[in-house]
Amino acid sequence: MRQDALQPPVQKNQTIEIEIADLGNQGEGIGRYEDFTVFVEGALPGERVRVLMVKVKRRYGYAKLLKILQPSRERVAPLCQLAGRCGGCQLSHLSYGGQLRYKQNRIAQALERIGGLSVVVPPVLGMAEADRAYYRNKAQFPVRDGENGLTAGFFAPRSHRLIPVEGCQIQSRASHRLMPVILNFFRKKGIAAYDEGRHTGLVRHVLIREGYATGQVLVCVVINGTSLPHGREFVDLLRGEGVQSISVNRNRERTNVILGPETVTLWGNGYIEDRIGDLRFQISPVSFFQVNPIQTKVLYEIALEMAGLTGREIVWDAYCGIGSISLFLAQRAKRVYGVEIVPEAIADARRNAALNGMDNVEFYVGKAEDVIPEWHAKQGVRADVIVVDPPRAGCDRALLEAMVDMAPERIVYVSCDPGTLARDLGILCQELGAYRVERVQGVDMFPETVHVETVVMLSHKKPDSVINVKVEFGEGEGKVPLDNIAKRAAVYKPKERVTYKMIKEYIEAKYGFKVHTAYIAEVKRDLGLPMYDAPNAVEELKQSRKHLTAEKVEAIKDALKHFEII
Repeated sequence: MRQDALQPPVQKNQTIEIEIADLGNQGEGIGRYEDFTVFVEGALPGERVRVLMVKVKRRYGYAKLLKILQPSRERVAPLCQLAGRCGGCQLSHLSYGGQLRYKQNRIAQALERIGGLSVVVPPVLGMAEADRAYYRNKAQFPVRDGENGLTAGFFAPRSHRLIPVEGCQIQSRASHRLMPVILNFFRKKGIAAYDEGRHTGLVRHVLIREGYATGQVLVCVVINGTSLPHGREFVDLLRGEGVQSISVNRNRERTNVILGPETVTLWGNGYIEDRIGDLRFQISPVSFFQVNPIQTKVLYEIALEMAGLTGREIVWDAYCGIGSISLFLAQRAKRVYGVEIVPEAIADARRNAALNGMDNVEFYVGKAEDVIPEWHAKQGVRADVIVVDPPRAGCDRALLEAMVDMAPERIVYVSCDPGTLARDLGILCQELGAYRVERVQGVDMFPETVHVETVVMLSHKKPDSVINVKVEFGEGEGKVPLDNIAKRAAVYKPKERVTYKMIKEYIEAKYGFKVHTAYIAEVKRDLGLPMYDAPNAVEELKQSRKHLTAEKVEAIKDALKHFEII
């Protein structure tokens, strides 16, 4: 191959014009310059744009949008002037109908490309226009020192540079009303903001939760210390503003994690109440509770419908959190067992069950992949339906295999990430071959952003009938020669599934050095190969990484040839 064929057709700081053909997983426009892929934040499909190249790799690069030469018919004015700067609303410049179509397509492409599944994905269920503003019931504002003193806002994309935000159009109305009051108090009392670099200062974040149905408000100040100065005055101030619960969370670690391990209530019960349908929930500062109350009811009703409960079923709810889905299911199930690894969440779940007078639900602390098989094997507890609502990383492989062993009639998978959802469905349906996808439904829990919630119903693959076939082995007409059986078995035997771990072990054993999963993914992508085993590695490629040497490229290609991938 000629050396110049390996060089990209553009250079850093070069200005080019391209057509945008698609949107990426982070809402960035995707265009082509000759055979070179260009990612452009803020650009939309159908647009012709002038861009400045800011980062150039061998086969793809990133560019800054300079001018829209031909706008898309789907382009609209963003909700606020900070859209694109604060890192929150990646799709605010796209019409709401366009946002829903993008999310529908994102689900469908993930299921096909990552999961190997050809599934009909219906339109995503969106929100009414009147409900899309101020829809979030939880706001977490980082607090830092700014040009005019203590300030709060949100971080710019891929950075910890604070963008001051006076009023966010998707946060709760309570947060709009309370944040200026809280910041003014801190300024007057000389309370310092946290400094990440020096690990000094006190106030790290302010968390505000609002009950959609009850109107109750909770405020929690996350501090780099043990106590909040002038705490009694702070409580009196917020009580006067109608706040029901005021607390301090202690986080003294050098970490990007917002909440620390200890929360101290300054005033109130330490929680607020809210409702989903007819069910009541107590929500503390650390409780996981869906942020869009209107769409949560839609989501849970679909999950309940997909579970197909008649009142006779035993249901397991993995990753149950504070028991919100568990209690929804318990309204129609014989018994529900919820499992969650966070002890505080299980304590909340038990309180919520008692609050709603439900005695047909039990909650257990532990890993779902450990608890569910143990109860199945030792206690004989079966499952007619298993519901999973995992974090963004998806289900643990051991849980997927445990579910297949238990063989429930149905699995209802609730996911906040199409990529890991598709990976897990591919394991259940393709690799392990135990289930089939019956229905997929996307729910827009996060308008103006790239995120989408998806609910999937899977049914167990069981033969509908038995067909008896008489086969005679031996020589002669109508008989199957025995020596042909082994030959055919060898020809049609499925190849061993080659993992990234196997590739890395082969390279280390043969060449004496290690390669990162992201390097393997980069070579596979350059060769046009799928990366089903490591969907997150694609995102890692966007981060700053040491240059992939020619030596490592050749070692990876050698491993791919060894395992007959190329």
